[in-house]
Amino acid sequence: MPLALRSHELWRELEAASGESLYRRTGGLIVASEAAGPNAFHGQAGFFGQTIALAQRFGIAHELLDAAAIRDRFPAFLAAEGDRGYLEADAGVLFPERIVAAQLQQAERHGAVLRLGERVLGVEPQGAAVTVRTDRGQLSAARVIVAAGAWMPALGGAGFGAGLRVLRQALLWFRADEPALFAPERCPVFIWLHASGAAGSMYGFPMIDGVAGVKVASEQDTLECEPDRVERTVGDAEASAVFEQHLRGRLRGVTPQVVRTATCLYTSTADAAFRIRPHPDSDAITLVSACSGHGFKHSAALGEALAQRALGQAPQLALDAFTGPR
Repeated sequence: MPLALRSHELWRELEAASGESLYRRTGGLIVASEAAGPNAFHGQAGFFGQTIALAQRFGIAHELLDAAAIRDRFPAFLAAEGDRGYLEADAGVLFPERIVAAQLQQAERHGAVLRLGERVLGVEPQGAAVTVRTDRGQLSAARVIVAAGAWMPALGGAGFGAGLRVLRQALLWFRADEPALFAPERCPVFIWLHASGAAGSMYGFPMIDGVAGVKVASEQDTLECEPDRVERTVGDAEASAVFEQHLRGRLRGVTPQVVRTATCLYTSTADAAFRIRPHPDSDAITLVSACSGHGFKHSAALGEALAQRALGQAPQLALDAFTGPR
């Protein structure tokens, strides 16, 4: 079973166990403009064509739309002649903060000990065991899985972290003159491939988070940063560039007025692939990183498989497909 489909099953199970609303079905639309060609997205060349091929291979229900159909079905999108659309009706929005809270709650319920607000300083092999050094002391374990996001280049060591790049990404909410067009009943989550290269794509969401603006973001792959010293402010010039390059002439009634900004960090590899490897000095330590900005939606299935392997069970997913060379 594909990683994303297994994660979807697990999100539904968590939703039932927690009693929280963790997912909203809105549909998902990918628009590919003629100017984009076989554009890459998340490091994958030919992203639009690959999406269609995978949907056909795994029997995922979808529709292919021309520009007129996109405009008719979703008036928020000003698709130009020659634009193509891939629509997946069962796609939607996950609510990460609710999910993390529900996961922590369920973990405690099943006996996990949470040590929140504790900074990990190092993870080191000690014979057949592993020592984890923190700002509050030391812990010892038979097996350790390290999934520290933007801090993996430091915690994973030179051999693991050499190919990882930490990239700051900006998220912006722009005011809409016609917010009803972007209601979740009328607007899907979307990816728009409109030019070649990493700078030629954007993605966004319906107005579903209580903010009076349309949330959009692009991806940059040139400027690296350090996670403890990243610039968290999004300036006016940066916001204006996003609007002019990605939104103008594509989203109906969205204005240049910014109502909220945020930043996030992508820990990326050149091909945007996951990297799951044993520590160079110990098979008791598993290093997990480089989800390249698309890790959260896959994290439930990936976490399940890693936990199964750590417990000596046969994982439901073939983790070897993500390991790569040591």
